Amino acid sequence: MADQFAAGVQGADAPDQALADARRNLPLQQQLEALLLVADEPIGAVHLATAVDRPVREVRSALAALVADYDGVGEGPERGFELREVAGGYRFYVRESLDVIVADFVQQQSPTRLSQAALETLAVIAYRQPISRGAIASVRAVNVDSVVRTLVGRGLVTEVGHDNETGAILYGTDDSLLGYLGISSIDELPPIAPLLDDPSEGFSE
Repeated sequence: MADQFAAGVQGADAPDQALADARRNLPLQQQLEALLLVADEPIGAVHLATAVDRPVREVRSALAALVADYDGVGEGPERGFELREVAGGYRFYVRESLDVIVADFVQQQSPTRLSQAALETLAVIAYRQPISRGAIASVRAVNVDSVVRTLVGRGLVTEVGHDNETGAILYGTDDSLLGYLGISSIDELPPIAPLLDDPSEGFSE
């Protein structure tokens, strides 16, 4: 029994040891790139420093080096993406000069008709704007990252600001949606309560 307990403890320690080894042996810039790549919202330097277990000053220096690298400072080429500091955090963005190419690509990949998931997500944004992706996901109880990107690419949804507390991007409907719906203001949308079995469900605060 004692041997089995000891083996269980050692097994539990294995992930912690692997994490410590990765933090110690992998280049700091690689670790930061990996974290920023999977982030849905801007991440602050303090949060990143905690994730990689390094001093904030060292993380800020590494981030500055990444920004310069992506911008083509030095011998390397300018990349098609850039690392920006926005809303108190860092996040990858497509370089502005390439927006038109990306927009054309997204439109070609998007179906003519919106999926049911996209329509439901669009409804949540329309009635609850401004709203973050996290809040949309809470209402729909599913991950909405790809659906929101589709709606942004189709010009139906746009970024309208950032949450003051979390820095999360807030989304709202684009004016082009009003044209599709044949209304002049979002206030002309029909009341949502009569369409729900329970008026307090989904869209209530």
